[in-house]
Amino acid sequence: MSVELSDLYRSLGTVADGHELTRPESLRRFADRRARARVAGSTLAVALLVGGIVVGGRLAFPADGSAPPPADIPGPSPTGATATSLPSPTPTPSAPLPSRTTASGTPSQPVTTGPAAPRPPTSIPDRAFFLLAAPNRTGLESSGEGPALPTLCGARLPSDSAMVQRRGRYLAYKMPETPTGHVPDGSYRHTITIYRAGRADDALRELRQAVRDCPDQKLPDDDRTWRQRLLASGAYGDGSVLFEMRAPMPDGMGEPGTEEVRLVRAVRVGDVVTVLWEQGWEHTVAVRSQVDADSRRAVAAIEDWLD
Repeated sequence: MSVELSDLYRSLGTVADGHELTRPESLRRFADRRARARVAGSTLAVALLVGGIVVGGRLAFPADGSAPPPADIPGPSPTGATATSLPSPTPTPSAPLPSRTTASGTPSQPVTTGPAAPRPPTSIPDRAFFLLAAPNRTGLESSGEGPALPTLCGARLPSDSAMVQRRGRYLAYKMPETPTGHVPDGSYRHTITIYRAGRADDALRELRQAVRDCPDQKLPDDDRTWRQRLLASGAYGDGSVLFEMRAPMPDGMGEPGTEEVRLVRAVRVGDVVTVLWEQGWEHTVAVRSQVDADSRRAVAAIEDWLD
């Protein structure tokens, strides 16, 4: 052992001999005081937490019992204060909210937030009906009762029981090259139907099936056989159905071997279905391009009404 290290040990011993060690009884009393202080601090923290919950509840629900406005509805600005805009936080994916348990012990549905689904309209205004393009107008139009669809082997659509309101009209049109005042080139039975929420799609599905189930039929007071088939409708509204009806021209009408053709398109926009049924004029033949153009105008009018 070096001389320096021996000197350090002797100095440490001299200092230790001059101090009395703490007795065991003193150490126990010191430990008891620390334990009591820790318990008192925990009790104070719990009291502050309970007080904060009570105060927070009073801020969220005022004493008069009225609830605060929803988060997406701005409240009134403080009087005499200047509002300062805060930067919007970056949205982050949120986890599903937990289910709550009812008094009977049965889990309730998870609490959800967000805007409520829009309710279907309850009445159909005049502006929901489209206007023909200027070159197609004849001035012949009338409102009145009538079927929305042609007979399809007597089928009845179950979704008819979910109708809220239906309105219809008849209107005649001409092709742009037909002079004004001449016989129209065709006519429409145009109807608009509001269905209860979620049932408009059923109406289109049932109509498709009714056409499939009725490939041919004879109509009252008509000895001809009409043939029905679905066609590719294209993109219209939230979904659409297009089908044609064909029958030989009546004797003495048209060229031998030619057929009379009718087109029917039903389009869904939300809970509303608009139907354009081309009925011709004195056994004329429906022109697909004209029916397509008028279908787009009919859908645009429905969308403008519902917006």
